Formats: sequence, C-alpha cells, structure tokens
Amino acid sequence: MNTSRELLQTLVGFDTTSRESNLQLIEFVRDYLAGFGVTSELVYSEARSKANLFASIGPVELPGIVLSGHTDVVPVDGQPWTVPPFELTERDGKLFGRGTADMKGYIACVLALVPALVEAPLRIPVHIALSYDEEVGCLGVRSLLAVLEQRPVKPMLCIIGEPTELKPVLGHKGKLAMRCDVHGEACHSAYAPYGVNAIEHAAELIGELGRIGQRLRDTQDARFDPPFSTVQTGVISGGKALNIVPADCRFDFEVRALPSQDPAEVADELKAYAEQQVLPRMQAVSAQSAIRFTELSAYPGLVTDERSQAAEWIAAFSGSREFGTVAFGTEGGLFDAVGIPTVVCGPGSMDQGHKPDEFVRVEQLLGCDAMLGRMLDSIRR
Repeated sequence: MNTSRELLQTLVGFDTTSRESNLQLIEFVRDYLAGFGVTSELVYSEARSKANLFASIGPVELPGIVLSGHTDVVPVDGQPWTVPPFELTERDGKLFGRGTADMKGYIACVLALVPALVEAPLRIPVHIALSYDEEVGCLGVRSLLAVLEQRPVKPMLCIIGEPTELKPVLGHKGKLAMRCDVHGEACHSAYAPYGVNAIEHAAELIGELGRIGQRLRDTQDARFDPPFSTVQTGVISGGKALNIVPADCRFDFEVRALPSQDPAEVADELKAYAEQQVLPRMQAVSAQSAIRFTELSAYPGLVTDERSQAAEWIAAFSGSREFGTVAFGTEGGLFDAVGIPTVVCGPGSMDQGHKPDEFVRVEQLLGCDAMLGRMLDSIRR
C-alpha cells in the first residue's frame, strides 16, 4: 500500500502551476482510484486542458463527507529554492517541494486512506473532490459544484484540507479583485490643463478607496485578523514619459471582506464616486474620457456555526474544539453556498505556502493520516 509520503512524492512531481495543465495529476489519481475499483467523474475546463475530479466510496444514496483539495500550485519563478521544487526532498523531519503544504500533502493523505475506505463497511459515503485553478480565483471548482448542486443528495460535510496545522477552522473572509482602467487625453506637458491626466484621476480614485477602507474599520469581528474588512491597491501602471500628460492608467485593487459584508458594495461605492465626481470633470475637458471597472476574481467568505453538526464532526476528527479562522481564502464559501456545510482543516502551515523551499513536516502528514483514520472509524457500520 502507498503511504501518504510516497503519494506526496508522486504528486509533487507533477508541475501543476495554475498556468499549466493538471491533467497528468488528475489522470494519475483516476488510475490510482480505478486500481481499487473506484470510478472517477471528470469535469473538464472549457478548453479541456484541465479537469476537476469527483469520486465516491460507499452508499452514495446517503449524505456523506467530501474530502476536498485543489491540485494547482503557485509559480516558483524567481524564488531562491535550495532544493528542486518539483521533487520531494526530506530533511530534518520536513518534506520540501512546491505544494507540499498548499495542498498536496492533504491530497496525499486522502489517497492513502482509499484502501481502508474501500475495505470498510461504511454507514455513509466518502467523496474525493479535486479541483483546478484555485490559486487564481477559485475558478475550477465552480463547474464541479454546478454538477453537485443538481444531485438529489448533497453531502453533509466538506473538509477542505488547506494548511491549518490540523487546527479546525470555521471561517475566512471573502475576496473581490477588481481592475480599474482610466482613459484620459494626452498632450504635451507644457499644456497640461488642456489634457486629461489619467494618472492623477486614478490617484483620486485610489484615495477614495483609502477613505472607504477607513470606514470599513467601524465594523469588526474579533474572530478575524485583522478584525475588519480591508481594501488595498496592489498594482498600478500608466504614463509614457514625463513630458507627456498620460492618457491611460490602470490599477488593480482587492477587498477582503468579513463574511457578514458584501465586498461588491465597496466596488459599487467606488463606481458611483467615479461616475458622479471624477468622470464629469474629465469629460468636461475631453468627451472621450472613460473609467472602466472589470472584475478579476471573487469568492465568498465562510462562516460555519460552532454549534453545527459540521463543527461537531471536525472537532471529533481533529481532537480539538478550539475553532479558528484564517486570513487566506479557500473554496469553502463556494461549497457552503450550494448547501454543503464546510470546514477547513489540513496539514502544514500557510507560513510555508507560496514561499521558496515550501515544506510540510512529517509529523503533520502523520497527524493528518490519524485525523482521517478517526473519521473512518466514526463512519464504520
């Protein structure tokens, strides 16, 4: 039988950076499951270059448990790795490689459990869900959830194995990423008043974002860190030369919102400010001036009640009732939105995720094996 460490070695060997295909990994998992008599359902991307995988073990006519993970990883470009990123390296009780923590370690533990799942008389089914393009906006899982939403029987619990050091997590913020393109009118800088400076008007919009962000601090939830919704501008570009009034400027911003707040409200407020305050002044100089907003990505927050059955399940499996939240986003809010109660709990720490020499500790991998073993024991007949 393959151990979780052996399976992790195989999984890390697949370069599933989001810009690449994940099909080699998905086909490996499909064939691995088929070796135990488990059939996989693949839900492909529009270009069929990537796929989600969904497989079930046990009495599928009953509500069961989903073990969910994303297969894509972030790039290694420009990072000073001291080990090969797509080979597993063990050193000082740590397993190094891209995706070991985020989140192929969890997937490896799930796959290592398959032989025991197949042999056990299960009271309820266990489903394995693997997605693509989580790292670029939780994109791939949406088509899989569209399929599951139509099924007559929905799972009673989803455990997303993002790295939480095996601590049960019941919540995270939602996210909205937006792009704003400001188009003005170029001219020689000596005649600046006759042009429309796109950079200056973009700066005015960014300043308004800052004021919105300050107001968001008025609503707080101590379960989160920071305890309020946040706004930040992360990318800006514009201008050709210092002696040319810039005709174009682009900036990207994001909103990280408490689950009780809708991040779209921030974008709507900025759009209203742009249309009512900024654009009229621009168009008074040049009628061709424009401000355009484009959504780049979005996913909902997650907040699962501590008194829910989902919370009781993960407390029993993890051995802890010290529920927490995480600052990073997951696919959890999307599962919850289609009626599948969701928690987050997996091996490793996001302190190592996305960094050079990413690693998961061997003890964390073994701890995840034990957690999934407790899950299995609880659902045996």
